[in-house]
Amino acid sequence: MTDIAPAGSDLSNREEEVAAAYAAGQSYKEIARSLGLSPTTVRSHLRAVYGKLRVTSKIELARFLADRTGLEERRDSTAIAAELALELDDAVRRERSLAKLLRIISDRGDQFDAAIDAVLDHALEICEAEFGILFEYEGDLRFREMRSRNIAPAFAEWLAEQTVFEVDPKTGLGRVAREPQTLNIADVRAEEAYRSQAPLRIATADLGKARSFAAIPLMSSGALIGVFTVYRTRVHPFNERALELAQMFADQAVIAIESVRQYNELQARLDREAASREILGVISNSRADEQPVFDVILKNAARLCHAPFAGLFLVDDSGGHVSLVANLGARSEYLERALTRWSMDSDASIPKAIANQHVVHIEDLKDSDAYRTRDPQRVDAVEIEGIRTFLAVPLLHQGRAIGAIGLYLREVGGFGRSQIELVETFAAQAVIAIENVRQFKALEARTKEVQKLNAALEMRVEDQVGEIERMGRLKRFLSPAVADAVITSGDEKMLSSHRSLIATLFCDIRGFTAFCETAEPEETIEVLQTYHEEMSKLIAAHHAGVDKRMGDGIMVILNDPLPCEDPAGDAVRLAIDMRDRMAVLCKKWKKLGHRLGFGVGISLGYATIGMVGSEGRYDYTASGTSVNLAARLCDRAEDGEILLSPRAYIAVEDDFAAESSGEMTLKGIREPVEVFRLLGAQMRSNSGPDAA
Repeated sequence: MTDIAPAGSDLSNREEEVAAAYAAGQSYKEIARSLGLSPTTVRSHLRAVYGKLRVTSKIELARFLADRTGLEERRDSTAIAAELALELDDAVRRERSLAKLLRIISDRGDQFDAAIDAVLDHALEICEAEFGILFEYEGDLRFREMRSRNIAPAFAEWLAEQTVFEVDPKTGLGRVAREPQTLNIADVRAEEAYRSQAPLRIATADLGKARSFAAIPLMSSGALIGVFTVYRTRVHPFNERALELAQMFADQAVIAIESVRQYNELQARLDREAASREILGVISNSRADEQPVFDVILKNAARLCHAPFAGLFLVDDSGGHVSLVANLGARSEYLERALTRWSMDSDASIPKAIANQHVVHIEDLKDSDAYRTRDPQRVDAVEIEGIRTFLAVPLLHQGRAIGAIGLYLREVGGFGRSQIELVETFAAQAVIAIENVRQFKALEARTKEVQKLNAALEMRVEDQVGEIERMGRLKRFLSPAVADAVITSGDEKMLSSHRSLIATLFCDIRGFTAFCETAEPEETIEVLQTYHEEMSKLIAAHHAGVDKRMGDGIMVILNDPLPCEDPAGDAVRLAIDMRDRMAVLCKKWKKLGHRLGFGVGISLGYATIGMVGSEGRYDYTASGTSVNLAARLCDRAEDGEILLSPRAYIAVEDDFAAESSGEMTLKGIREPVEVFRLLGAQMRSNSGPDAA
């Protein structure tokens, strides 16, 4: 037999260098950086090394390089084994990267920058891209840079100058915004967007030095929230594997964004609640002087709205002028001269908000008629003080405006709806403080009534704090309808256990369990979300008092705690509307291959109603035979059927046509029950011979 040539004798010098570095534990990226190669070239060299040396693992490679002895002859599948070994290394590397990312996102849910940086870093390494950008979508082809890694300084400076910018529909971002799907561009300079001088494409190619480019949409609840982009500075299009990897990291970016959004919303709510408590506390301790209240209001307004200046203005006793009585933030000659006192006839934002008794919100002072016509005061506001966005919220008391709170920003963008509502709350609290002080001073003149006044003011503030806490507690644990009913009545005893005549409606999706077993999780969530959203609209439109959700099942209670004249009839009308809407939805779902239906059961009878649960988790619900009967009727209803209990049928038989389906033995119901099936959606005619 002919001797086999020693393995490894035909390795090139470059293959020797790559093999030695890889066996020593360096990654593709580290080898590429040290040898001046691309990660793809490193991988090609390793594939050749594995085949020539007839090794199938990094361990065998290290052993061979250590003693340079040949290995026994391999079978013909050596090349395949080497390829699989490299694929396994890639897969392990990807899985480790993904696991690390998920840990980072979990550990740093409130640190958006750190989580996104980790996503971008790993995406660039795994996808063999030079740089990457995460863009936030603002709608109407408008984007802003949210985060980037390894971007060229000139390109980074260009993006920073744009803030929110509109893109050409021919660019990659424009095409993804129009049709959210992964986009792979082989050469950014070879497309019409570059030839037509689209600003973003020119900046990407000339400033960013990008050639090949991939854009992956970031979707949340079916809506585009951003675009994840990766770039190569050479013409080397991303293959299908690279795009799959990019999509994986885009999904992680969505998780990070949603995690931070939820955290920020929670933090903002806690900050607002803390601010309200602080202000109410100062109100209770500042009966004779509203200035401390003004100061704490402006401090919180400026902090929560990220405004460099906040001022509180009051109309004088004559009603002809408005003056700055408290302020927080930047001071300049302009502020001293222009913001101190205005005539109520002025066109300035503060007098306008007071005169018209509504919010004045100017998103960009430069983009206003007053600035374009070079109104001196508007020009000074922009060019001396640097004001770009201005907000004025009136202080309303007994049908008239007595002043206003003003805030400004030095950047364009405007105040958000939640921020404006927050300032409106602060304005109302300022009015309370002003009115409290006025009353206190008026009563203080009558020394015999001072103690009585103090007690009244303290009680008033305590009642306000108690009401705020009570409302917050109820709306956390109860449905909006029940919470509003309790707040309106002023008595929480209505939540205690009691007996009441109610109509109970149960409905659910036919075939949903089978659908869940075959559908993708995303499809299941989308169907369930659409179903609950549409049913919620109908339940609210029919003024039902209470509804509960259990997967695809919904329970609706009518006539408690919100009374109605015809609970059974209202339940039937709601069921008909539900069935009609579900017929449309099921037809749409059927086109997607989902065979789903809808059934309803309705009963009328007495049940035990009340709030059950423990601290932190309460629910308002009903129990009893009548409730169980409605649930069992729903179980027996076929697609499109609305089944009625005998008592429910008797209550609606003059208005709706129904037929008996005979007696049925229902689980949990002791005796057989005659069941009635609603016929169509038409109401009976009242014009027969017995009509009056």
